[in-house]
Amino acid sequence: MDNRLYFSLGDLVANTVTGAVVACLIALLVGPGWNMLVAMFVAMALGMALGLPLTIPFGYLFGAMEIMVPIMLTGMASGMVVGMWAAMEEVGVLSAAMGGTIIGLITTNVVWLVNQRLRGPQIGATNDTERGDDHA
Repeated sequence: MDNRLYFSLGDLVANTVTGAVVACLIALLVGPGWNMLVAMFVAMALGMALGLPLTIPFGYLFGAMEIMVPIMLTGMASGMVVGMWAAMEEVGVLSAAMGGTIIGLITTNVVWLVNQRLRGPQIGATNDTERGDDHA
């Protein structure tokens, strides 16, 4: 397997937007008065629930199977991280959006690296991206 990443611009857009939206909403909901463990679990569930409606427009534009799992994972991770962060201190909306965007980028990379690793070399592939190996 080579070290190149194979994901589309649509994946990046969908995950960064989802991460930013979920993070902003969680930052507005959770405050420093929350218990960190409770905030983590509540924000995780809300992150997945908030990510689900975003799969519809992004799935229509970029393909449902390629978008649904990364978006749900991004929503869960953004919710958890920003929920715990907001339970420790006040988090501004812009800071939360930046954190959610970064989490979306990381999630996209992780999902596609694991996908390439699980798929392995593809039989009948016409180029390196489809083949999944480093025969150039």
